[in-house]
Amino acid sequence: MKVMRKIIEIDEELCDGCGQCVPACAEGAIQVIDGKAKLVAEKYCDGLGACLGECPNGALKVIEREAEDFDEEAVEEYLKEKEAEEKKAEEFVAPACPSARLQTFAPASACEEANVPTQQTSTVSALSHWPVQIHLVPPTAPFLKDAELLIVADCVPIAYPTLHQDFIKGKVVLVGCPKFDDIPQYIQKFTDIFKSANIKNITAVVMEVPCCSGLPMIVKKAMEAAGKEIPMEQVVISTRGQVLKRVAL
Repeated sequence: MKVMRKIIEIDEELCDGCGQCVPACAEGAIQVIDGKAKLVAEKYCDGLGACLGECPNGALKVIEREAEDFDEEAVEEYLKEKEAEEKKAEEFVAPACPSARLQTFAPASACEEANVPTQQTSTVSALSHWPVQIHLVPPTAPFLKDAELLIVADCVPIAYPTLHQDFIKGKVVLVGCPKFDDIPQYIQKFTDIFKSANIKNITAVVMEVPCCSGLPMIVKKAMEAAGKEIPMEQVVISTRGQVLKRVAL
């Protein structure tokens, strides 16, 4: 039933699809679709505007217009279905995809490193485990226990040429995209990791572009949900592959 009420309006010209508003909506009414934040359905938006402060571009505002009435029961059912779909997706992807098989690699010995030709030294991999995609790594993966965690936006390895030498060595790396991947699923995944893995510290390496700013926010929200305070550093990389800044969060 349509009624006059308050509801969120999203200016798609101002929206850059960073997704920071998504986890701020407890009802799950906002999702990033085709690179823009959109209302999933009017009945899921309560019009209270909890998401407003999360948008760095001012693309969200509360307006009053005729809209489908807020339906709390529909929201509860929607969130249950969404949670069930996410769990089903995790259960399906892990066993079905050979790339998701957990692997731990022994670090190269001093002898092995010494035998690498000088011109190839920069190509020695510092990766200690597999998989690396955030949505493929189970929170109980043995390589996460007591780890120093490196969370990398997936454009970083393309822009930054010496990621292995400068950041990956000695750390457990997880890679993902805060713009195109499922933000609530990321928050839940990191929450579960922080609850069970005793992470020592976190380094989040992101690009200077606006959509990447959502990744440290996701990690922070997961820490809050897990009731953990973990030392965290954010490193911002320019599109030309330079370190622009490093800051403790």
